[in-house]
Amino acid sequence: MAYDEALATRIRAQLAGSAGVSEKRMFGGLAFLKNGNMFVGVNGDELMARVGKENYADSLARKHVREMDFTGKPLAGYVFVGAQGIAKDTDLGFWVQRCQAFAETLPAKARK
Repeated sequence: MAYDEALATRIRAQLAGSAGVSEKRMFGGLAFLKNGNMFVGVNGDELMARVGKENYADSLARKHVREMDFTGKPLAGYVFVGAQGIAKDTDLGFWVQRCQAFAETLPAKARK
């Protein structure tokens, strides 16, 4: 599946100056990683958001958010945010910040 390059560019702008951030094609889209851990990405025109278990219920309760499901089973701690939920830069910033804060709690992955 192709991903929305304009959304990827908006995410890059939100992450400008953030240390330890890289990009990788995965999940059929583009993922952003913090110290090797995926935390946010683009799939089609939706945001893939790794919010963690503590923020999962709150995230799902928000408008334009649904479970992240690739295999028929929801991925705990991950959600999709629809295009309407990230149309404004402030809304996108909320999600990027939430996901990045969660990723900072994870241990860095060793390079292969």
